[in-house]
Amino acid sequence: MDKKGFQILLFLLIAFILNACNTPEPVATPTATRTPASVATATRAATPLPTFTPMPVATNTPLLAPTVELLEVTPPPLDVNPLTGLKVDDVAQLNRRPIAIKVSNSPEVRPQSGLNMADLIFEHYAEGGITRFTTVFYANEPEQVGSVRSGRLIDLEIPAMYGALFGYSGSSAGVKDRIRKSDLFPDRIAAPDFGVGEPYFYRVPQEGKAFEHTLFSNPTVLRQLAEERGINQHPEFPRYMAFTESAPTGGTPTSYFEINYLAGVCTAEWAYDATVGRWMRSTAGVVHTDYLTGKQLAFANVVIVYANHLETDILEDTWGGGHMSIEIQVWGSGPALIFRDGQMFQGYWTRAGRDHMLTFTNGEGKPLPLKPGNTWFQLVPLDTAVSEVQTGQLTFTP
Repeated sequence: MDKKGFQILLFLLIAFILNACNTPEPVATPTATRTPASVATATRAATPLPTFTPMPVATNTPLLAPTVELLEVTPPPLDVNPLTGLKVDDVAQLNRRPIAIKVSNSPEVRPQSGLNMADLIFEHYAEGGITRFTTVFYANEPEQVGSVRSGRLIDLEIPAMYGALFGYSGSSAGVKDRIRKSDLFPDRIAAPDFGVGEPYFYRVPQEGKAFEHTLFSNPTVLRQLAEERGINQHPEFPRYMAFTESAPTGGTPTSYFEINYLAGVCTAEWAYDATVGRWMRSTAGVVHTDYLTGKQLAFANVVIVYANHLETDILEDTWGGGHMSIEIQVWGSGPALIFRDGQMFQGYWTRAGRDHMLTFTNGEGKPLPLKPGNTWFQLVPLDTAVSEVQTGQLTFTP
C-alpha cells in the first residue's frame, strides 16, 4: 500500500473516532494490552493504527447504535445462500438451521478437517497468543469437522449473528455460566458440558495426537440434534451482506498479507492466486490444508475486523501463570478491511442488533460488497499495527 493508501486508511479511522465521540457510551474500560511481535521482514517501521476509545457493553445489554447509517440490502432469492451469495442446487439446503462448530488451531492439530467447506470462519485470539476458529456451515455438510475444542466469549456472539446451533467441547467455569445465562441456551447449545455426547461428538484417535485433540463432529449430526429439539428451521436474518461478482472501485492492489497473532506459531498468511480468484492460506510459513482433501485452504474473501478486545476476570487456564478470557466486542461498528479479487477495500463493519450478521459499508455508508463465495474473518484488536513489506504486501501485528 503506498503513502496515499495509508493516508486514506488513517482518514477513515479518524473519521470513525470522531463519529463515535458523538454517540453516548458507557464508561470506558481499558483495552487489553499486548506486546507486539517483531516484524523482521518489514523494510519500514510499523505504522500503528489510531487508538480508539473503548466502548465496552455487557453481552446481555442492548447493542450500541451504529455510527454509520444502516442501508438495507435486498434479501437474496430463496435459492441463494445469504452467507455466501452463491446459488444452491436444492433450496432445502437453506430451509434449515446453520451449524457453528468450534475448531482448534493448535499447531499439533493441523491440518484440521472440513474447513474448506465452511461458509464462514472466524479466527480470533483465545489466550496466550494462540488463535482458535469458529466455523459456520449452512449449505455444505463435510463428513467431519475438527478437532473440536472449547468455547470462548466470542461464541456468545457468532451463533447469534447467524441463527446457528453451536457445537463445542467444554469451556471455563466463567464462560459456561455466561452461556447458560444467554439466549442461546439450551436449544442452540450442544456440548458435552451439557450432556451432549455420542453420536453428536465422537473420538477419532490419530497416532501422535493427544487425546484432547481427537474429538470431532459434523453439521449433519448436529442438525439432527436441532431437528430433535424442533429448531431446525431457516432463521430470520434482519440484515444481509452484499455480494457482487465484479469488484467495486477504489481498491488497493494487494497480493499478500499476514496477521502475526503469535509469530512462528499463529501467523495467518494469505496470498492471492489470480488463476482461481481465491486467497490461499498458509500458517506460520506452512501451507495450510484441509485434512479431508489435502487441498490448500482457499477463500473468496478475507476480512480483517478491528474490534475492542477486553481482558475479563474469567480465568481460562492456569498454565504459565494463568490467562484471562478475552471479550471481543463485535457489536456497534468499527473499521474493516476487505480483501477480494487481489485488492484491499477500506470500510466499516456494523452490527446494531444481537441477531444481526456483520455487514460492511464504505466511507459514504454505502454497502461494501463481498465476492460470492466463502469468507474468512480475522478478528484483531483496535491498536493492531500495519506495515508495508513491499508494494502490495502487508504485515499486521496485533
